[in-house]
Amino acid sequence: MRIIVLAILFVVATTNINAQSINPQEVKVGDVLEIGRPDAPKFKHIDFPRANFIIKKGGIANYKAVVGNKVVVTEVKEKKDGTLVVRIKKADGRRFFNSHPVVEADLKEALESGELSVL
Repeated sequence: MRIIVLAILFVVATTNINAQSINPQEVKVGDVLEIGRPDAPKFKHIDFPRANFIIKKGGIANYKAVVGNKVVVTEVKEKKDGTLVVRIKKADGRRFFNSHPVVEADLKEALESGELSVL
């Protein structure tokens, strides 16, 4: 009897987890996302500029400051190889690092790694 109850709970839990995952095709222009903490020391799937380019444009190269920022999708493109690339800007209208208004991100990979999350 316990095994049957545990099996049913396991099935219900796995279906709930799968139901909460978002399909990258569902993200459209105007959706609000949040920048999360990267798995690696640097962001892999959000194409932030390197520190020397940020400094050349008069910005402050602090990648930890962007974690938790709300961003808005301004453009969704599909590359020839099938990957979805989105252009994002900060929701408050300010620039990333006080130098770059818009950055690009690989949507599917960024959502899977936790660098971006849908609100």
